[in-house]
Amino acid sequence: MSRDNPRIAVLGFAIECNRFAPVTTAQDFEHDADIRGNRIVSEARSGKSITLPDLPGFFTEMDRTGAWTPVPLRVALAQPGGPVEENFFKAYLAEIEASLASVLPVDAIFVSCHGAALAEGTDDPDGDLFELLRRVAGPDVPIVSVFDLHANVSRRMTDNLDVFVGYLENPHVDIYERGVEAAKHMRELLAGTRTAVEMVKIPLVPPQIALLTARGPYADLVKYGQTKVGGDILNVSVMAGFAYSDSPKNGLTAVVTARNANRKAAADLALDIAKRGWVAKERFKRAMMSLADATQLAASVGRDRRRKAIVLADVADNPGGGGRGNTTYLLRALKAARAQGVILGVFNDGALAAKAHELGEGAIFTASFNSEEHQEFSLPFDCEAKVVKLSDGKFVGRRGVLKNVSADMGPSALLDLGGIQVVVITIRCQCMDPRQFEIFDLDIAQARVVVVKSRGHFRGGFDEFFKPEQIYEVDCPGLTSPVLANFTWTKLPRPVYPLDEETTWSPPELG
Repeated sequence: MSRDNPRIAVLGFAIECNRFAPVTTAQDFEHDADIRGNRIVSEARSGKSITLPDLPGFFTEMDRTGAWTPVPLRVALAQPGGPVEENFFKAYLAEIEASLASVLPVDAIFVSCHGAALAEGTDDPDGDLFELLRRVAGPDVPIVSVFDLHANVSRRMTDNLDVFVGYLENPHVDIYERGVEAAKHMRELLAGTRTAVEMVKIPLVPPQIALLTARGPYADLVKYGQTKVGGDILNVSVMAGFAYSDSPKNGLTAVVTARNANRKAAADLALDIAKRGWVAKERFKRAMMSLADATQLAASVGRDRRRKAIVLADVADNPGGGGRGNTTYLLRALKAARAQGVILGVFNDGALAAKAHELGEGAIFTASFNSEEHQEFSLPFDCEAKVVKLSDGKFVGRRGVLKNVSADMGPSALLDLGGIQVVVITIRCQCMDPRQFEIFDLDIAQARVVVVKSRGHFRGGFDEFFKPEQIYEVDCPGLTSPVLANFTWTKLPRPVYPLDEETTWSPPELG
């Protein structure tokens, strides 16, 4: 081992799990990214990686700041979905254990993570992974990881880490920067800095639409935390958690990493942030627009070009939270209202996309939405349509979360339903980058109404077209409905606010 050329093991496991969604399979990981060895290094340095952007950020900063030797193990990530199938996760852990043991000694470990995973047989697969890494690597090898700010945090995660780095932005436009930050912390650890990581959780599980970081109660907590970074405080991460995991780990969590192993400073600040979050709990409530009102508004905007164009966010069917991306509530209502100037995307229906490719551009046919998938909310809908344009669905994102990320929607088609143009895809993903429309030659600036299957990441990609006041979140049924009372919870700690209005919390005594 050498401080002049440290050997750093690199791995990743990233998925946001919705307990109410279908099980996530090995094929789901293969569709997104499941890579090993030197492929990890080449992707991280490619400039258009298929990985999460924190990995390229980490590599870029490590390359900039001196010699180092990456020791790539395995990076597996998948679109948000249900709990990971047990055999896949067990095999992943076994491979990481064996491969890490085979390359020891290493000077440090970097993990590109998410933090809201579930797997069949375990409610804390992230904790399982970090516990394994610590056991195999030993107590003195620095471990640094980056997490989505929707991570559900456990002490098994924080107790086995030297630095916990959470995203700061929602939409997550800072993932690359957090990878850069992680590399800076890694260099400091390699130079001898020792740390302490502490966490405090409160019984607050806000709806996901209340967690933007441009403004609002969550923004205030995140920004307050950043004012405390410096001196012994190395990193402050305010993790809102992911409600639909229905996990014993749910609850907004303040995580603080302190230099000089100053555990008291970390614990005191984490408690301070948690108290502030609890005092502000009522501010996390947020109303949506009804389906009827949204339909009426869309029809009116389509008729009157003097009005500003709008976005209707189908937040309850967000593939980025485990939704199937194929509910038809908004589509049917807009068609019935004869709305015009509408583009809708991206609608996940491989069978319909395949039919469009079979018929070819220019074909007119009866489009049968959800002819093969029959989930609870995936209701069928038939409508006459024209195949306007076909695509292989591959693109490189240009803004927001997907900037410089290579993505693949699978065989895709643009269908014209008469005033409503729908982008139909094969590989489930959320709508968050303009390229998902632009590869079909759609001019977003000319649309009157844009309907997105997304909770919030579209804001980072479409902000060049729409200001916040032009965006309306619509209350429809779905696997990611912000109305938490719509779900039957089995493992969510209760009582929890705002689901249980009577919830109380007493700050813990820190010893």
